[in-house]
Amino acid sequence: MQFTIIFYLVPVKIVVNTRLLIKDKLEGIGWFTYESLRRITRDHPQDHFIFVFDREFEEDFIFSDNITPVILSPQARHPFLYYLWFEFSVTHLLKDLKPDLFLSPDGYLSLRTDTKQLGVIHDINFRHHPEDLPFMERKYYNYFFPKYAHKATRLATVSAFSKNDIVNEFGITPSKIDIVYDGVNELFGPVASLEREAIKGKYTNGADYFVFVGALHPRKNISRLMQAFDGFKDMYSGSAKLVIVGEKMWWTPEIENNYNALKFKGDVVFTGRLSQEELSRVIASSIAMVYVTYFEGFGIPILEGFQCETAVITSNLTAMPEVAGDSALLVDPFSVESIKGAMLLLAKDEPLRKALIEKGKIRKQKFSWNKTAALLWESVEKTVNGNR
Repeated sequence: MQFTIIFYLVPVKIVVNTRLLIKDKLEGIGWFTYESLRRITRDHPQDHFIFVFDREFEEDFIFSDNITPVILSPQARHPFLYYLWFEFSVTHLLKDLKPDLFLSPDGYLSLRTDTKQLGVIHDINFRHHPEDLPFMERKYYNYFFPKYAHKATRLATVSAFSKNDIVNEFGITPSKIDIVYDGVNELFGPVASLEREAIKGKYTNGADYFVFVGALHPRKNISRLMQAFDGFKDMYSGSAKLVIVGEKMWWTPEIENNYNALKFKGDVVFTGRLSQEELSRVIASSIAMVYVTYFEGFGIPILEGFQCETAVITSNLTAMPEVAGDSALLVDPFSVESIKGAMLLLAKDEPLRKALIEKGKIRKQKFSWNKTAALLWESVEKTVNGNR
């Protein structure tokens, strides 16, 4: 006698913190949230996702029919409001809905709920460089995030570096943390020579340029990057420029003073935020991506450089060597001379630049948002099913 075994998928109800899904203002964690959830919700139509926003949301973020959007007050944009939102508004919602899981892609959790929780802690820079944050932010992060890490049923993070950092700093068991690497936008890619010339004409009056992408935050090392570029210009006979893409969200008096002291500040071009399509063209038309921040849990712009088939200069610290492998020039981000030397090398050595681009084409295959979504869903299943 033959028996047929039928497995029934039991639908799950997942409440998701989507407060960083803000139209035209997606940063690193926002992109992680957008790209992974866009895939997960569509790939699991039998499950119910409740997206929790702290403001009016765009319909573009409701990716599929199995999503129910909810708006909770107050807007969580300040440490005191973080506390109110997660400890009261979110906690009450979880009590009412009784979901199988609360998923928080930015790592904030509720300490006052018994609901299973999966937090994604991308990095703990605040632990190592508290001086880079406003007083109340750093106090909040250093007090609450160790508690979140211990409260979580499971954790995910975006690199082995970050996993080890969380283990060592917060005393978390390694088996409780899953590595879910970031991906890169599939729209990014190389451009033809005519388009490259058009982009250079638009932003640098036809000059070659290095490009930096990221929020202009102190940890992004903008001051040393600009100083290195100034030194590069003193030693380079060409008309190269530095294009800085990103919002001046954390522009400090120190950065302002360093900028004003530059000999070649007229060759530093600030574009502000660009659309993803335009950003792709700007990266692809550059001499190299120069991403020399001194602390990252991952470093998505490294992959963007690889995807756009441009050379990459990045830091030899934290997660950046893990992401770049041997496909980028690694420099000491605290050394202006080290950054300057790499810029000079890539400006003058075309064979090296082409070799790095070829390596980048191979290296980028290790990462994709499809892989991110699959890994995050594995972590979700472990959390729901109680595998710790």
